[in-house]
Amino acid sequence: MNYVDELAAAIRSRLPADRWPGEGADALTRLYALLALAKGAGVTAEDVHDAWAVWKAGSDPGHEALRPFGELDEATRRRDEPYAEAIRQVAAAR
Repeated sequence: MNYVDELAAAIRSRLPADRWPGEGADALTRLYALLALAKGAGVTAEDVHDAWAVWKAGSDPGHEALRPFGELDEATRRRDEPYAEAIRQVAAAR
């Protein structure tokens, strides 16, 4: 396993399985691994949303949450925080 996939697996392991989409989840976790590498422990929920948006734009360009983080309602913004926390944990452990 390469270092990117190791980071992706570590991030994924810190979240419940039901929080991951089925198809295409590997590509999404690799984007989260990129956040761990590029932003480290300073990653934010907005960063997570942007990575998710890049991923989602390829499969569902009309998705209702596919807009800037600041335009999302509070409940939707909060959904990104567990992913940001998992990325921060993995980045801090590197």
